Order: sequence, then structure tokens, then C-alpha cells
Amino acid sequence: MASSVTMQSCKRYVLLVILFSFVRNTLTSATHYSIPEEMKEGSVVANLATDLSLDVKTLNQRKMRLDIIANKKYLDVNKETGELYVVEKIDRENLCTTKASCYLKLEIILENPLRIFNIEVEILDMNDNAPQFRRDAIHLDISEATPKGERFSLSNAVDPDVGINSVKTYHLSESEHFNIEVQTGRDGSKSADLILTKTLDREEHAVHNLILTAVDGGTPARSGTASVIVHVLDTNDNAPTFDKLNYNLKIIENSPIGSLVVHLNATDLDEGSNSDITYSYSLYTSEKTQETFNLNPSSGEITVKGMLNYEDYRIYGMEVIATDKGASALSGQCTIKILVEDMNDNHPEISIKSFQSPVNENIELDTVIAVVSVSDKDSGDNGVVDLHIPDNMPFKLRESSDNYYELVVSQPLDREKVPEYDITFTVTDRGSPPLSDNETMTLELLDVNDNVPQFPQSFYTIRVMENNAPGALLSSLTAFDPDLHENQYLVYFILEKEIANTSMSMLFSINPENGNLYALKTFDYEIENEFRFHIEARDSGSPPLSSNVTVHIIIVDQNDNAPVIVSPWRAHGSVVEEKIPRSTDKGSLVSKVIALDTDSVHNSRITYQFLQVTDATLFSLDQYNGEIRTMRMFSYRDPRHQRLVVVAKDNGEPALSATVTIKLSTVETAVKAYSDMTEVPLEYDIFSDLNLYLVIGLGSVSFLLLITILVTIVLKCQKPNPSKAAPPCRNSVISERNSTIADSTLVSNDAYWYSLFLAETRKGKMVVRQPVPKGSRYIVSSIPRGTGLTDTSDSAASTLQVSVQYTRDCIIYNLSIFSYISFDVAVF
Repeated sequence: MASSVTMQSCKRYVLLVILFSFVRNTLTSATHYSIPEEMKEGSVVANLATDLSLDVKTLNQRKMRLDIIANKKYLDVNKETGELYVVEKIDRENLCTTKASCYLKLEIILENPLRIFNIEVEILDMNDNAPQFRRDAIHLDISEATPKGERFSLSNAVDPDVGINSVKTYHLSESEHFNIEVQTGRDGSKSADLILTKTLDREEHAVHNLILTAVDGGTPARSGTASVIVHVLDTNDNAPTFDKLNYNLKIIENSPIGSLVVHLNATDLDEGSNSDITYSYSLYTSEKTQETFNLNPSSGEITVKGMLNYEDYRIYGMEVIATDKGASALSGQCTIKILVEDMNDNHPEISIKSFQSPVNENIELDTVIAVVSVSDKDSGDNGVVDLHIPDNMPFKLRESSDNYYELVVSQPLDREKVPEYDITFTVTDRGSPPLSDNETMTLELLDVNDNVPQFPQSFYTIRVMENNAPGALLSSLTAFDPDLHENQYLVYFILEKEIANTSMSMLFSINPENGNLYALKTFDYEIENEFRFHIEARDSGSPPLSSNVTVHIIIVDQNDNAPVIVSPWRAHGSVVEEKIPRSTDKGSLVSKVIALDTDSVHNSRITYQFLQVTDATLFSLDQYNGEIRTMRMFSYRDPRHQRLVVVAKDNGEPALSATVTIKLSTVETAVKAYSDMTEVPLEYDIFSDLNLYLVIGLGSVSFLLLITILVTIVLKCQKPNPSKAAPPCRNSVISERNSTIADSTLVSNDAYWYSLFLAETRKGKMVVRQPVPKGSRYIVSSIPRGTGLTDTSDSAASTLQVSVQYTRDCIIYNLSIFSYISFDVAVF
């Protein structure tokens, strides 16, 4: 029995030894590490393989792993090196909110054989949090009657850090009335009490702004602040006070009821009901004073209540009390003396003894217009008066005797500037305040004819379109005369001027009453393009005055004349026939179309175009000078007869035109067309700018000379001879070339045609236009181009002879100008 018990005991012992040995191999004592909070991720805490005596090479085979007894995995182990490192930053305040010490408990587990290591990592606190108050502003209400030494509790600051990093002390900003005392609680927390070190005065300082600072014990120390705002509560400790203790006032007699005498102002430094003030008379104020003056209990205004009369009562005295509305009311008082002053209550008077109106505007200077007397019933300074008139008038006052004044003219008068004057006589005494009176008289000025009529412009330019209707209104030339009545009535005249034995009054008419200018005839730009004359405006005064203005009438051209084709010449409706050799070279001049337009430069600008052409590839037409040239040589396929229709069109709006038909016949002879023009190449265009100026100059000289001769002849041949028939006289163009002459003659009675002068030189052709005197008729003869061969010297110039035929006796003049033009003038 005993042996069996012993055997069981031995078995139990062996089992306990085996279990202990297993546990001893599996569990070891905990390993302790300490790290600060907020370590960076990846920071190494310790080398577990070294500290736990583990073979680094077997860590992966033994499936080493780390278990953390926490919500997050802040740490991990590197199986390659056996190092324990930080996976995520550790915030001790979040991990261990209220604990003074903070640990992370870990288990390192290895297999083959199974082993478990306990590891404790202590998280050390860092001073990474500043103290914070629960409120940014702490408000305290303290009565100004609170004794010094009184304590007031303040909210304490909170610091999440622990130990030395928590709140250590408090500081208060500088103040002469407050201080703080730091208290330590049972748990070691710090708080502060506000202590009143000096009594408060709300009237001196109603609000105190303090700064409370909490500082922790960390290194470096962190702090937090809060505002402490102390509101001082009022007590009724101040009595009302007036701005002055004694008032000496003056008031004018007869001041109206309700007039303000003085506005009393008492102030109380307290607030609320302690500063509300009421005003009242003291018992020492007489009833007479209280009946004469009213005191407003709320505003302190003293106003006039009864009539003030200097002769009855001159001095008033009163005493006013100001009382606040505090629980224990306080009051203050002042003394007032009111002096009644005599006033200037009589107005000065004006009396007009004499006044002359109306007067002429050219009245002489220093002429007396009016006599005035002034007076005042007051005495002393109140009875002394001064008389004056406005400064901006051409009059002045001259004192003649005591209180008598004369009004005289001091500057020239002009009715056109100021037709009448309202003269105000103002009399003022020297009282205080001064009293015044005034009297206004109206002085009228009579008109004198002293202004000439005036036109708005000194020169008028009027444009009139030609072909106007007779009687058409051209313009209204109205003058202005600032005078009145008959001096203002104007009559308009055209100052007589003759142009070509024609009076202006036959061409134009002006309405004498309103200045409307009319045209009496239809104007033609091609005859006369401008007129210049004067218009006079005369008033009806005595003596009358007048002025004149220059009028320039410009006749504006209309496109009312169609171009006239003068070369090649043909009878009405006939066709011009020309002959040209078939051997003509390319670019040779075949013919030249010349058209004239008597309109203005713009409307007479002519361009040429083919209207019809047999073969468009054979001929070209210059649109500016009208030259028809060959574009190529003739071939055997080309027909012998070519028909060209040329249109000459002007530049007017609408454009007018004329046409000419040229029939060209080709011949097999060796004749050169216009050999005298094609033998030598044309070196310049006859209508170039230089030639055009030469033509204009030559034409102007010829025209002036011709007009002079014709006017002389007409003046000498004034005797009419109706029974005598006019002998025939014609104009012919004679060429020095040996060519056949075939004349075609045009006779016209139009007094405003132009004669044509053609001068052919070795350089080209020149056209000169000259007007034919009015009343004559002329004959123009032209010679078609010859078809025969002519060998003419290049230096020789063609001769043009022109004969002008009149309806009177025929007188022939032969004129030669510059050896280029020779013409005869025949007058009948």
C-alpha cells in the first residue's frame, strides 16, 4: 500500500518536471524597451535576434511573427535582420489617454521548436502639446464697490501631456488692479485665482482686458493664452455737475416766445439710471422769473415764456438744480443771471423826392436822375443811417445836404445791353442788429440809332446748280440790328455791278424785307460759272446806318452736254470711210477718234470703247486717247471691209455718249496709213501732262487775243445794214502734204460752240479749244486722211486756217501764233 502511494507520487513529480521544462523552453521573461512617441516610420527600436539570442538565418524557417495586444499595429519585425521597427507614428496621448505610463505589449512567436517571447515597449511622453483653455475668453462682472483682496476663480488650462510636460504655472499680463495666485490640486493639477489688488472705478476704467497665460514644464516650454475681460459694474457714487457754476447771459427785448436763452448741460459720470438727470428751479428763484422763463426738466433748455421789456425789467436771477435718478439721489446746482438789452426797433425810412424816367441811352454823364431823402426815429447809433445802391450799376449817389442824396449817371448807358435798370435804394441804420428799408425804382432807356446792321457772316458762298428754274430761292441773307422800332427795320439792296453789260439786278433779285435772294434767269455753267457782288442792309433810323456783305455765286455744272465727235468728221448719220494698205504693220495707227464735251472737267472726261467691231483680234482702241491701231498684220483670210463702231462716253451721272461708224477698206497698194505720223515713232502721248499744259496755255493766249480783236471790231461796226447780204465765207484746213482734199463742212448758229484748232507736228497732234464770240456763227471744215504717199519733211508743221463769219460786213484778219497756228477772222 505504501509502495503504491510512493509510485504515484513519483509519477506526478515526473509529470510536473516535464511540464515545467516545456513551459521553461516556451515562455521566457518579458523584454523591456523604451521609445519616445512620434518616432518616424521605419525607425528601428531594437534588434530582437541579438537581444533574444536568436539565429537570424532561421527566423524565416521558424515562421517568426509579431502579435501586438492593441488596436493598431504600430510595430513590426524584419525577418531578415531580426530588427523591431516602427510601422506607424505613435501618439501617446491617443494611445494612453489618462494613464501616466503607457506600454505596448508584444509577443514574438517562433516555431520548430515553439517559443514565445513577451516584449514591453514603453512609450515615453514628449512635450508636443501646448496647454489649452476651455474658453478663449473669460468674462467677469465685478462691482466698483468690491473691496481689494477679493478672489475670483478662473478656468484652468488642460495639457494632454503628462508629468513635467503638463501645466506647471500661470502668468497674468501687467495690471495695477489685478494679480493671480497659482493653486495645486490633489491630483497635481494647477489652477489660478484672480485677486483684486486695487479698488475699481468704473468712471475711470469701465472694462479691464487681461491676458492669462498657462505654461507647461517641458523643454522647450509650451504655453496657451486666454483673455480675461473684467466688466466693472456701476454704483451711484458721482453727483451731477454743470459746465459752469455761474452763467451771465444777455437777451434782447421783445424776443419772441419760445426763443432759446441757454441750454444747460449737467453731466453724471455714472451710467444707467444713476446718470439720468432732471432739471428744476430752486426755492430761491422768484415767481416773476419762473413766469418769464421756462425750464425744460429733461433737456435743461431755458426759453422765453413771457414778454421781455427793457423798460420794465432789466435783470433776472435764477438757481437751477440737476438731480440724478439713483437709489440714493445726488444733485448739483448753478446760478444764472439774465440781462435784458435794448433793441433797435425802429426802421429807417426812404422818401423819393424826384425821379426822371425814361431817358435817352446817350444821356450825358453826371446828369441827375433822382433826389432821395432818408430818416430814422431812433437815437444814438440806432438813428444814424447810410444810403447805398447796388455796386454793379452805372450810377452813383452824391450827398447834397443832410440826409439828402442825388442819383447821377456815372458811366455811359447802352440800351442794347441793358434796356432798363431796377435801382434799389437801401437805407440801413447803425444799430445792433441794424435795421434797413429799401425802395426800388425802374429807369427805362429810350433807343438811339447807334448800331449798324450786322450780317452773321462777312462773306457768303452760294452754290447753284445750272439749269435752275427762274425765280428759285438761292439763300436767305438776314442781318440783325439790335436797335428798336424804326431803327431796327432793315431794307436789303443789291449794289449795282455790271458783268458783260449785264446788271446784277437783271440776274438776281433780293426781297427788301427779309433778305431772300432769288435767281431771275436760268444759268448755264458753260457760259458763266460764277458771280460776285455785294448786298447792303440799311436800317430806317435817322440818319440811317448800313453795312454790306460779299456774295459769291458758284454755278455748279450738270452733265447736260453730250460728247461731240469732231474727228474723224462725217455728215449727220453718215459713215466715215477710210482706206488702209493690207501690208500695214502691227501697231500701226489706223484712225483716231476725238470727241469734245463742253461740261466741266469731271463731266467732260471722255473714254472710248468699241461698240461693234468686225474682228476683235485685228484692232485695238485706246480708251483714253481714242487711237485705233492694228493688233496684228492682215492675213489673206481677213475680209477687205472692216466695220468699227466707236462710242465716246463722258464721266457724268448719268453718262452721255456719242458714236461714230468707221468703214475701213484694205487696198493692195504700198500706201502707208498716216505715213507722216508713223514714219517716226511717237515719243510721247499728245495728252500727257506737259502737252496738256502747253495746249491750255496756247489756247488761253489765243482766246484772249481773239476776244480783244472781236470786241474792238464789234464796237467799231455798230451800224446795221439789213439789206446787205453776208458773203459766203468758209473755213478750210489746208495741208502741206500732196493729198486729195475732200471738204465736209458744218455750219452752226450756236453762239457757244468752240472752234477747233489742229496743229500737227512731227511729235504728234495738238487740240486747242477756243470760244467763239456771242452772236456769231462759224463754219468748221475738216479734211479726211489722204490715201496717197507723201514725203513730207519732219520739221515742217501743218497750217490750220480758221475763218469766223459774222452777220455784219466781212473783215478778214490773218493771225499767226508761234508759227504753229495760222487763222483768218472774217467779220461781216
